[in-house]
Amino acid sequence: MTKMKESSNMIRLITLFVAILSIFSIRGTGQESHKLMTWKTEFTVRTHLLQEMHGQYDLRRTAIHEALQSKEDMLAYREGCRQRYLRLLGTFPQNTALNPQVTGVIRNQGYRIENVLFESRPKHHVAANLYLPEGEGPFPAVLIFCGHNMISKAAESYQRTAILFALNGFVALVVDPISQGEMVQFTDEEDKRILRGSTTEHTLLNESANLVGTGVVAYELYDNVRSLDYLLSRPEVDVNRVGCLGNSGGGTQTAYFVGFDERIKVAAPCSYIARRERNLELRGAADGCQHLPYEGRELLEIGDFLIMFAPKPLLILAGRYDFVDYTGTEQTAEELKSVYRVLDAPEKFELFTVDDGHGISKPKREAAVRWFNRWLNENSRVVIEPPLTVQSEQELNCTPGGQINAMFSDERNIQDFNLEMGRELETARKVFGDNHNLTGYQQQIKVLLNFDDQLKEISGELVGEEMNELFHLKKFILRTEGEIPLPCLVYSPTVKSPESRTVIYIMEEGKSPMAANDSIIESYMRQGDLLIIADLRGMGETSEREDANDWKYYNREYNNAMISLHLGKPIVGQRVTDLLTLIDFLGPMDSGEETPVHIVGSGAAGPVAIYGALFRPQVKAVRINNSIQSYLDILNYPMELDWYSYVIPNVLTYFDLPDLFTLRDDLAIEFQGEKPRIEDHTTFKNRKIL
Repeated sequence: MTKMKESSNMIRLITLFVAILSIFSIRGTGQESHKLMTWKTEFTVRTHLLQEMHGQYDLRRTAIHEALQSKEDMLAYREGCRQRYLRLLGTFPQNTALNPQVTGVIRNQGYRIENVLFESRPKHHVAANLYLPEGEGPFPAVLIFCGHNMISKAAESYQRTAILFALNGFVALVVDPISQGEMVQFTDEEDKRILRGSTTEHTLLNESANLVGTGVVAYELYDNVRSLDYLLSRPEVDVNRVGCLGNSGGGTQTAYFVGFDERIKVAAPCSYIARRERNLELRGAADGCQHLPYEGRELLEIGDFLIMFAPKPLLILAGRYDFVDYTGTEQTAEELKSVYRVLDAPEKFELFTVDDGHGISKPKREAAVRWFNRWLNENSRVVIEPPLTVQSEQELNCTPGGQINAMFSDERNIQDFNLEMGRELETARKVFGDNHNLTGYQQQIKVLLNFDDQLKEISGELVGEEMNELFHLKKFILRTEGEIPLPCLVYSPTVKSPESRTVIYIMEEGKSPMAANDSIIESYMRQGDLLIIADLRGMGETSEREDANDWKYYNREYNNAMISLHLGKPIVGQRVTDLLTLIDFLGPMDSGEETPVHIVGSGAAGPVAIYGALFRPQVKAVRINNSIQSYLDILNYPMELDWYSYVIPNVLTYFDLPDLFTLRDDLAIEFQGEKPRIEDHTTFKNRKIL
């Protein structure tokens, strides 16, 4: 009996599997049958964005070339970079008591390790290991920032780096970054991490943070500033002789840190320094802790964060066979050599390269300690790393269970801060709404989304036609100067009626499923409606291949979304440009310009439909399927797919989507269904909902 039941279940599963395969087969055929553009369109959006990026960096190349003409020009360039950087970072909270505690001590020959906890913000703890040399202080000191390793400060290479510094008379503080080591942010009720690793956590946290005007870069930077505060509070440390070093993701932290905190006297980033321009072109975007929105718009390259540090002593550590692009490393190093020469300090910059790969290997550690000795101890002796004994992760843990969330029931995580900022900004949104009408909102929307709502010259290439008794179908590729070609299908009914409308479909899944639905098309034609079905950029014909984006970032178009933010042009705003192009080109086609326009959007095209409607009064109705109704959805449910397709940095300072619904009395907005979700909300510890 049991075997018969199992057999029956298996047959049903096989039948279902075959049915699903047939659906995908039909969908694939449909996509091809409605494809209007003949090239490999899956590369179109990325190519367009990279061309814009190169244009921005051409401007930056001109600016730094001019700055290299004199010391005064370079100092002005450096200050300009710093001011633009500070604007991107936003404001930090006021410093509060660190409340440090030493939770354990390990004594080894020549040094001891203290396991320390301190609060960078109230009820937000940082875990670190402090390596203290034997002897009388005060000693020079070094902050060590860890890369993307889940055991973080306990990783062998970071232990060896800190020990080597301690044996050479330095105090070394090795800090867990958020989402790593003992600072995992998304944990379940058993205090185990929910997500696969730190790069995923960083990215999902960054989505929410961007909405409220900050980011993981800023959160990590502030933790690092407070880590330096703690280090300088120790009586063993000479506060005038302090440097920092970081590897990989820690190299990122080092670059962002040295351009910000002037207390650092010497620096050595490892396995990170390259060219942002080449990185985005060759490998795409990295995780959320490696990018500040609008860096490209502000003409900031990776090297600029180090120029902000010049002419202090700077050593770049690199591996010739690193996956970090070594050509970019050399280009940045050559530029920095020129900067240091102009600033009369050529001896204070070096590039140290080893014939190895990623990471802070033994030769790089020795070079780093030698460099710090030279500039903080006025000592150029050769440094040779002896055999070293490392500790277990458990021995270096600052908490009993290995996670801060488990030790402190009221711990405030980055997600808590994002939610708190979302709440606090409700007042700012209300004030903005009280003081602005539709025109005021339009102006702010254009700033945030960075698009132009003016009528443009549009050319429509007719690439095909079909006719039957119900409609005349025209297939267009629309082009405007400087924008991506826009494919669309235009169905004109054979018989119109006084109640005719222009109905525009913009669907996240692309135009093909709708174009293959004969019954819906027939329904519109019998009503006498003009029907337009189009693919916004990154959807339908110009959507990327499934393997074009690393799954760990939880977004089907992660690279394009992040490069767009880098440029200062959120992908939402680019799609609004596409929608306005559709409305402006197709509106007069029915010979009745007063014909009302209705827009149907799904998924990430949903908010696009709302924004577009606010700028074209002929749009009288918007229907949104399977999308968000509020940006607070992203704050409340951070572990979902494809949020970066919706993100507009700092939007919640000014408005949320519901604030837009009543700006036009003659516009009807309807929602059907919610964005599909995957998160098991019951497992997210201490969830706080806005």
